[in-house]
Amino acid sequence: MSELTDRLREALRTVIDPEVGMNIVDLGLVYRIEEKDGVIQIDLTMTSPACPMGESIAEEAEQAARSCLPPSQPVDLALVWDPPWSPARMTDAARAHFGWGL
Repeated sequence: MSELTDRLREALRTVIDPEVGMNIVDLGLVYRIEEKDGVIQIDLTMTSPACPMGESIAEEAEQAARSCLPPSQPVDLALVWDPPWSPARMTDAARAHFGWGL
């Protein structure tokens, strides 16, 4: 991973899914962070397509990403549904937080 990707991932860790009280990175909601043709591309999902906070979380994620980039850096954040999210995407720390076996 590049230093930029690491910085973006850390910035995205500040975004909390309010329904579960955990950051979107450890929940496994961030599917992709990539710089392509000068554009930062981020693919993000929700635990469910019916998530009422989806738009709000996506907006907060874009703001968090922009906070560690130059103002002129283009960011393309996409809310995606494929593959569907599952608890298997969570970090070990997140699963332990919820008391789910590893």
